[in-house]
Amino acid sequence: MRAAFLLLWLPVLLSCTLPADSTFRLEQQRYPRVRAAYAARWPALQAELRRRHLDADRLELYLRAFKIGRRVEVWARNHGQGRYQLLRRYHLAGTSGTLGPKLKSGDGQIPEGCYRVDRYNPSSLYHLSLGLDYPNAHDRARGEQDPGGDIFIHGSNVTIGCLPITNDCVEELYVLAVEARAAGQDTLPVHIFPFELNPTDLAAHWSSPHHAFWATLAPTYQYFEQHHTLPAR
Repeated sequence: MRAAFLLLWLPVLLSCTLPADSTFRLEQQRYPRVRAAYAARWPALQAELRRRHLDADRLELYLRAFKIGRRVEVWARNHGQGRYQLLRRYHLAGTSGTLGPKLKSGDGQIPEGCYRVDRYNPSSLYHLSLGLDYPNAHDRARGEQDPGGDIFIHGSNVTIGCLPITNDCVEELYVLAVEARAAGQDTLPVHIFPFELNPTDLAAHWSSPHHAFWATLAPTYQYFEQHHTLPAR
């Protein structure tokens, strides 16, 4: 009788002892597109991580995007250990707006600034998508009544302010992001720049009305370029 009781409760006990990060991975893999992405992308990604001496169980990511050059970069390291290394570079399959930050809803602008992933959408209209915390406090401080929202890195090749990288590429990125979250990375930073904010390129855009704003982002860009780690907040 006691054995039957234990068997009855075993699934509940196992589910209760699963770490929260493992639970997140399992929840994501309930969705068909995520399962398909793992089947198609994860074996090759695992091999690449091993080749680079990156441990999937300690994976930590940093993403940055550039409007000029039309790319999203994926940098990785073992959690908290040293310099990031460039793992992937994805071409932006579509763009909208111009250089400069997003200011209001409907302006078609891709934001510029320092953000983080705050949503994982396994059933996106654009295959799979990672949501950004736009507008953040800096965006709201500009005082626009309606700064807009719902900015994602997603599949497809169309956009009115998001960052599309095609379905194949977003499958890779989504799996990596889920694995980083499962490895304990609660905050995945995403920095969006107009161009490389080095002194030479900044000087070339000195006449832009956004130059002062870009100068506030430049120290973050330049610190990472020098150290391949993020500055302490």
